[in-house]
Amino acid sequence: TADGWHMGTHAGAFTVAAFGYWFARTRAKDSRFSFGTGKVYALSGFASAIGLGAVAVFIVIESLERLFHPGPIAFMEALPVAVLGLLVNLGSLALLGHGDHDHAHHDHDHDHDHDHDHDHDHDHDHDHDHDHHAATPPRVEDHNLRGVYLHVLADAATSVFAIIALAVGAYVGITWLDSVMGFAGAVLILVWARGLAASAGKQLLDVVQSPEIEKRIATELESQGDTRVTDLHVWEVGPGRRACIVSIVTHHPREPGFYRARIARVARLSHLTVEVHACPDEGCAGKLAPAHA
Repeated sequence: TADGWHMGTHAGAFTVAAFGYWFARTRAKDSRFSFGTGKVYALSGFASAIGLGAVAVFIVIESLERLFHPGPIAFMEALPVAVLGLLVNLGSLALLGHGDHDHAHHDHDHDHDHDHDHDHDHDHDHDHDHDHHAATPPRVEDHNLRGVYLHVLADAATSVFAIIALAVGAYVGITWLDSVMGFAGAVLILVWARGLAASAGKQLLDVVQSPEIEKRIATELESQGDTRVTDLHVWEVGPGRRACIVSIVTHHPREPGFYRARIARVARLSHLTVEVHACPDEGCAGKLAPAHA
């Protein structure tokens, strides 16, 4: 039962994933998406995690029902079907890889530089970032693809549990093992679903995934004389894509491109906003605590 119902979720999982890719790519040029459509993949992955959790709950209910109200089981007829299902799942896993693929995105990479002096004048410099040699490239984690991968992996696991239960039931006569294996499969699926939901949810909620990147950026900028970082935020906007907003104060402001180049030495970013404030007196920079402290 567990294996059969979970195999039935394939169509739903692939539909969600396909819709996620279609939506993200057809709207990649839409200016209404300020940081691109990369988070659509996380949203699809989160939906897949919810689906996995729902399937696990259903398997638990079905396993309890069969445990307390056992019925006839066609062991020998069901066993070849479970083996075939396992082979199909293993082939699908081989095609999907590990669920973390580096693929092309059609989002715009751009920087916004704001040069502020103490009179709050603004200098806006917009350009496209094509630096492919920046340090610390982010790890590409496509939650949409990972959701599909976990669905297939869960199918393979429940197929293994089903084969064990059917074989033992057919040759040993232990029929209650079918329910036990259902529980085991449900627990495993719930663990995977929780991990996917947590990972995708962090990206959706802009949780800082790499605090060490913020520290490296702040350290690199503050190595320039009296420069102090007063505000700094780095977050993920899609698979392998980070955005950054940084505000600095210094006695000797330079062109925004200078600070952008310094940041590029320690982090690869898809969107960068640099705000530079001129320090009006000798003591102001020392009074401002660094943002990463």
